[in-house]
Amino acid sequence: MSGFGAPGGGAANYKPTPPERGSFPLDHDAECKHVISSYLRCLRRQNPPGRNNEECRLLAKEYLGCRMEKGLMAKDEWSNLGLEFGKTATGDPNAAGASGSDSKKS
Repeated sequence: MSGFGAPGGGAANYKPTPPERGSFPLDHDAECKHVISSYLRCLRRQNPPGRNNEECRLLAKEYLGCRMEKGLMAKDEWSNLGLEFGKTATGDPNAAGASGSDSKKS
């Protein structure tokens, strides 16, 4: 029976693993702060909490797009990030709606 108080501390065998997608540098210069602030406000407004709100997903896409543009994360396909709405990468709600309306016309 070992625990935190056991001889050896129990943490000697711990080997940290790197993130799956590499580093995620902090936004020290607040280049994307305006977007993340909007995203966090959106999450707080959700009713019920935890709902997968499209407005918040669009803000998440805009935030990740900002990070990619500023070199704060590696560029990746939206589908790999779970945020594929349409063909544009701007996070513009009208662009996402336009692709959805085209599919309804066919």
